[in-house]
Amino acid sequence: MNAMNTLNLTLFDLLNAPPDTASSSVLIAQLCAVQLIWLVPALLVVGWLRGSERLKRPLLEAFMATLLALAISYVIGLLWPTPRPFMVPVGESLLEHRATPAFPSNHLTIILTMSFSLLLHIKTRRIGAALLLLALPVAWARIFLGVHFPQDMLGAAVLAASVAGLVGACRGWLVAPFYHHVASRLYRWLFAPLIQRGWVRS
Repeated sequence: MNAMNTLNLTLFDLLNAPPDTASSSVLIAQLCAVQLIWLVPALLVVGWLRGSERLKRPLLEAFMATLLALAISYVIGLLWPTPRPFMVPVGESLLEHRATPAFPSNHLTIILTMSFSLLLHIKTRRIGAALLLLALPVAWARIFLGVHFPQDMLGAAVLAASVAGLVGACRGWLVAPFYHHVASRLYRWLFAPLIQRGWVRS
């Protein structure tokens, strides 16, 4: 455990911003740490409004997996409330954040669970790969700005891969029935006027 803690702190020291960091670097990191996550809900909305069933079903599966992963992350935070760097304190803190449990990173959990889940489907592997690449600057930025340790990112990756695989294995009796009997019917009911006008796909 001491070796893991030492490695975690060593990696944090390498990735965290130095005291004389340029303001432009901080701005770029803040954009990566805070704004890139919004591409995930944008993908879900656009995918459901404009995508075919071949896209909607994997997106629903990824969304369900992400909700489960976040629920597990919340429980982990309650049972094992690990501090953030600025709570210790160590390193430079360049982004305001509440003193909530750090492990695992929710931002990375969201992006990676979506990514790993979409990678399980042939039709959405490119989208999953794009999200996987997107996760790299997000992970870097949140360590760089001092709101996470590297171990928080590793925990998010393990959690995301595990939950995406679990939900994927259950898609036959979990995702498919929910899609046909709940999600698609609710979607058609809510967006019926737009579907009739051809503005969104049924």
